[in-house]
Amino acid sequence: MNAHSSDLAAYEALLAFWHEAGVDACYLDEPIDHTVIQPLPTPAAVQKLAAVQPVRAPAGQTRVDAGVPLARQLAAQANTLDELIGAVAAFDGCGLKMMGAKNALFGRGAADADLLVIADAPTGEDDDRNQPFSGPSARLLERILGAAGVAEKTYLTQTVFWQPPGNRPPTPEEQAVCLPFIERAVQLIQPKAVLLIGAVAVRGILSSQESLLRLQGRWQEWTPHGHETLPVMTTFHPGFLLQQPLAKGAVWRDMLAVAARL
Repeated sequence: MNAHSSDLAAYEALLAFWHEAGVDACYLDEPIDHTVIQPLPTPAAVQKLAAVQPVRAPAGQTRVDAGVPLARQLAAQANTLDELIGAVAAFDGCGLKMMGAKNALFGRGAADADLLVIADAPTGEDDDRNQPFSGPSARLLERILGAAGVAEKTYLTQTVFWQPPGNRPPTPEEQAVCLPFIERAVQLIQPKAVLLIGAVAVRGILSSQESLLRLQGRWQEWTPHGHETLPVMTTFHPGFLLQQPLAKGAVWRDMLAVAARL
């Protein structure tokens, strides 16, 4: 059956809309049986749900304006990394939590790390496994850290803690409401240096709009809330290296600089 050109243009526009919204697949890994009738909630569950008061920003405030103070309050109450991870799981101020992510994935590594590595966001594979930094790019990152001799004294985290829909980059607003938890992690871990991997992490932490190609391999400075200024190295994301292996040399030079700084 032949379609009119106007119909094709409409189909293309619709596909472009869904792609920009984060939809990257037409089918799920497993079929959903829509003929199964889900049981109705019990009266006790309905009462419990009705008792939950939605958090609304005061008049004149955005969601970010309201979310950042709440995130800072929850983060400040955490005295260990385990408590901080629990605070992240209880935090409802980031919209990503309501967009289909199944797990809050803060980070993993040494609680007394010399190096804090900050990436962009959890992937769908991380979310499915309920384990941060679990995919191919994370395995490459671990090999790089190990070869540089810093893997045992590293903590890995990300600018947001929930998988964005379709693995899209997190927005600056989503990063802003998660930043207080990262800053609290800095206070608890007391690292000697920070490694930012990828342009998204650079944007979220340094609030820089410069190209990563201009910043890569250069030491920057970052002053987290409630902490002294830290040296920051910026480098390419391991996912980029999987597509562009020739960039591994530049990342290796960056890692040697980090190891020497530590």
